[in-house]
Amino acid sequence: MTAAEAEDATGAGGFDLGRLLAERGAERYDLHARHLNHQLPRMLHTIGFDKVYERAEGAHFWDADGNDYLDMLAGFGVMGVGRHHPVVRKALHDVLDASLADLTRFDCPPLPGLLAERLLAHSPYLDRVFFGSSGTEAVETALKFARYATGRPRVLYCEHAFHGLTTGSLSVNGEPAFRDGFAPLLPDTAVPLGDLDALARELRKGDVAALIVEPIQGKGVHGAPPGYLRAAQDLLHGHGALLIADEVQTGLGRTGDFYAHQHEAGVEPDLVCVAKALSGGYVPVGATLGKDWIFKKVYSSMDRVLVHSASFGGGAQAMAAGLAVLSVLENERLVERARAMGERLASRLSALTGKYELLADVRGRGLMIGIEFGRPASLGLRSRWSVLQAARKGLFAQMVVVPLLRRHRILTQVSGDRLEVIKLIPPLVVDEADVDRFVDAFTEVMDDAHSGSGLLWDFGRTLLKQAVAHR
Repeated sequence: MTAAEAEDATGAGGFDLGRLLAERGAERYDLHARHLNHQLPRMLHTIGFDKVYERAEGAHFWDADGNDYLDMLAGFGVMGVGRHHPVVRKALHDVLDASLADLTRFDCPPLPGLLAERLLAHSPYLDRVFFGSSGTEAVETALKFARYATGRPRVLYCEHAFHGLTTGSLSVNGEPAFRDGFAPLLPDTAVPLGDLDALARELRKGDVAALIVEPIQGKGVHGAPPGYLRAAQDLLHGHGALLIADEVQTGLGRTGDFYAHQHEAGVEPDLVCVAKALSGGYVPVGATLGKDWIFKKVYSSMDRVLVHSASFGGGAQAMAAGLAVLSVLENERLVERARAMGERLASRLSALTGKYELLADVRGRGLMIGIEFGRPASLGLRSRWSVLQAARKGLFAQMVVVPLLRRHRILTQVSGDRLEVIKLIPPLVVDEADVDRFVDAFTEVMDDAHSGSGLLWDFGRTLLKQAVAHR
């Protein structure tokens, strides 16, 4: 069909996306309530997050009235290079216009090999890549490869880890609320992050295939203690087990190095999982990087050539997006930018810990920062804090998140259920003005919280009623 024929077909009643959105876009929350997760719109209405965003670019959204919102969430880390980056957009236009013979399954197209080559250049101790469609699929691949390569069934993970929500990745998820009701899962054992003695005890049992670890945990923003990853790697290798680094959220520059595990000298994981930012925010893609001997053991013969595969793995659009993202990271020096902006953000926030008794800690690395709140010392604030904690832990952090959006048009979110921690993971393209805008807004919210009678506590009473009603 020619372009003119396509235009005629649209005019005669063919598919018209713009018209569909214009006619039905206002139904967005009703459509979700009727046909998708009905609790999502309910939650958004409750906390006042039921906004209508019209467009986005870089680290910002705009609503229908032209109001600007600062994105400090980046789609949970997906929008690493910002929203609608022109280089990624062009790459996708180019690959669509090329009309490639994609996903034939019986050829070797160039784009997967080129993206694998670019990824591996950032980790010379790894040799091969498997492409899938998501972070959880990258983790599933690593679990399968580790178990097959070692011939052992059990995978260790750290308490409070995430790793994903499909059945295999859920088996190494350290949050009971996600696991509850989905048993039986794979053989697994949780060990505390940083506890080498606990790791050694499990390894001595002789059935451990691997330890999977986030160098910085997304839940709570807790980093592995200095020296832990290298020592854990040595312990694992001494017992014939593997180290899997889950860099789905921390990788591709987020922490101020290409991978978070690279902040510690000598750490060379056997398998590394990446996803999220590799997509450019457009086409889902996940990748599992690994050592040559592991891949050769899994794919040991031509009979096993498809023993592990993914329907959309290596698709041209995803590969083009990934290649464009890596180009942007390099050409715009976004890894270095994440380090510099992260230091500015962390230093300005850390300076507030002595000013606000409700502010307990600021931690993280690069542009992955956790702001933790804690029990205040003064009697008036302590009594209000205790009432919230008795109803449901995590309400105070939600009290901070809501006015940041409603009053200051800054999107953030808590770092996990029942945690008094806000996690900041903005696009790596944020600049000094964005950082200062967040800190100034956060300071105003903290001033309100410490006044003891501000709007923040009025909203807290609303959250309190919701929490009590659902206990």
